[in-house]
Amino acid sequence: MIALTYATLCMQGQSGHLRVIARRLIDELRGQILPDGGHVSRNPGTLIELLADLLPLRQLFSARQLQPPQALNNAIDRIMPMMRFFRHADGNFALFNGMGQTPVDLLATVLAYDDARGTPVSNAPHSGYQRIDAGQTALLMDTGKPPPVALSLEAHAGCLSFELSWKQHRLVINCGLPAVNRENWRQVARATPAHSTVTLDDQSSCRFLESGAARRLLGGTPIVAGPHDVRVDRDPDGALLHASHDGYAGDYGAILHRVIRLSADGRTLDGEDGFTSADDTAIAAGTEFAIRFHLHPSVKASRLADGRGVILLLPDREVWTFATMGDAVEIEESVFLAGSDGPRRTVQIVIYGRIDQQEAVRWSFRHTTPAASGSRTNRVHEPELPL
Repeated sequence: MIALTYATLCMQGQSGHLRVIARRLIDELRGQILPDGGHVSRNPGTLIELLADLLPLRQLFSARQLQPPQALNNAIDRIMPMMRFFRHADGNFALFNGMGQTPVDLLATVLAYDDARGTPVSNAPHSGYQRIDAGQTALLMDTGKPPPVALSLEAHAGCLSFELSWKQHRLVINCGLPAVNRENWRQVARATPAHSTVTLDDQSSCRFLESGAARRLLGGTPIVAGPHDVRVDRDPDGALLHASHDGYAGDYGAILHRVIRLSADGRTLDGEDGFTSADDTAIAAGTEFAIRFHLHPSVKASRLADGRGVILLLPDREVWTFATMGDAVEIEESVFLAGSDGPRRTVQIVIYGRIDQQEAVRWSFRHTTPAASGSRTNRVHEPELPL
């Protein structure tokens, strides 16, 4: 519809069709651009592509001495704040639901038309995302249901996953998608283990339709089942977030809960992942969980001798520590798919356990102030997040 509108405005003798074409474009904008400015597919990258088309289209209306449709202006005005919402301080978008490498040049071009340039919104309930900014730290979290089946061909099973950045450095990420050879990586990248969230028995929280007939008909692999009851509670000051989803309720009888709190100075992130039974039914016996935190390739991770924590060294030599309340921590291989130079090796922090042996796991990330010369390093922080 965008292309038809361009053609109607540019080609001689087509002006008589403009009213009908513009009305159809308006209907699509109203159906696809959500009230908070996100796209119905939940793919952050779609917003960049849309603005790259909609901004010059608005200029074209003016060049033809025509008033742009108000719905077009409204869509652009809603999308702009969401562009800031998804950005980390290094300029890259968070890797949710099909987002890969950020087209930095194109993004800079469309953001040049952003007149507000204010602080990003923190709550995007229609798109299903949350953001917490504190000090020089930003946290973004996926708290939404899968999009409609026809629009879920690139959606990921990453409910309750989050990304964390400090200053210009990304610490915790999702794997994302590469710019090339996407089909070779797509299903791996869409699975829940490729996200910084909780998995049960290494299964995805969504079910993908793998049949060849569906791929030919829809042009991809849609999500046909997944979380349908995703709840989010946020305290008034925005620093404490409690979310849950029922993506594993059908197969395992379990509801996943994630509670996170970011300190006011942004230097401490406390978290707790818990499990409750769905509809008072017993959780499947022997169910194993894995809590994953994929790290950006620029972060160097070293496991502490006690096995309960990890030292994270950033490129600027600043240090964060990851710690748990007694749970063993593993460092395993991972892959960062959204790099400008293609897939890159990285690592992930993983906590393993069984639901029938523990109902919750507490963990924390803490920025460690460099110790003064001759002084002893502070003891690793213990998570202090009450449910």
